[in-house]
Amino acid sequence: MLEAFEQLLLPAECTLCRALLSFPNSRRLVCDVCRHRWRAVCPPWCERCGQPEPLFGPCRLCATWPDALHTARSAVWLEGGARAAVHALKYGALPRIADDLAEAVARIPLPATRRAWLVPVPLGPKRQRQRGYNQSERLARALGRRWQRPVLDVLVRVRDTATQTALAPGARLANVAGAFAVRNAEGGTRNRSAFPLPTSALVLVDDVLTTGATLAEAARALEQAGAHCILAVTFGRAVLPDFS
Repeated sequence: MLEAFEQLLLPAECTLCRALLSFPNSRRLVCDVCRHRWRAVCPPWCERCGQPEPLFGPCRLCATWPDALHTARSAVWLEGGARAAVHALKYGALPRIADDLAEAVARIPLPATRRAWLVPVPLGPKRQRQRGYNQSERLARALGRRWQRPVLDVLVRVRDTATQTALAPGARLANVAGAFAVRNAEGGTRNRSAFPLPTSALVLVDDVLTTGATLAEAARALEQAGAHCILAVTFGRAVLPDFS
């Protein structure tokens, strides 16, 4: 009754379109109409990275990925309302919207998720302090509740990197090269000789995939620490002009 009274006085509204939400949906931040406007990423695509097949030749996006990174998939294209939802999560101080994004990610038909551990892509220390939380970690935990899988917060950024948003593909690779490591039991970083990672699949979780440079470098750190089967999921996927 208290929640109903609060909803009467302060009705909940959609973060994206400001439409009023019904009482059963009052805990959501994105209404059903805005969710339906998110355009799903669908095949035909590269079986490995999930990018739509180029007009000619082999896929260039995942050609240099580490061998352990087997599959990457995204839920929706990063445009319109989907972009606004990601911005609300990253820059709008709305970590709770991760639940809405995770609902879309949870529908990705990813193999080997029944025994997988979810690994969020970490932020650098400076950006984490500025933001107050890691959006990928919030997304991973919301996804873990839906998939009923544990979250393994094992990756760290060993240095702050510039934002990838305005960088060209080659510069993106250089920007994140060597930026990740796997933490040990004492909180530092470790190499392959330390205690092993889980033998089941690891699923990297991030908010957006553009060129895949960040996911590939994070997977490389996990591979060097002994991981053999790494998958990746993101909520959004940026549209790359040369793949259209």
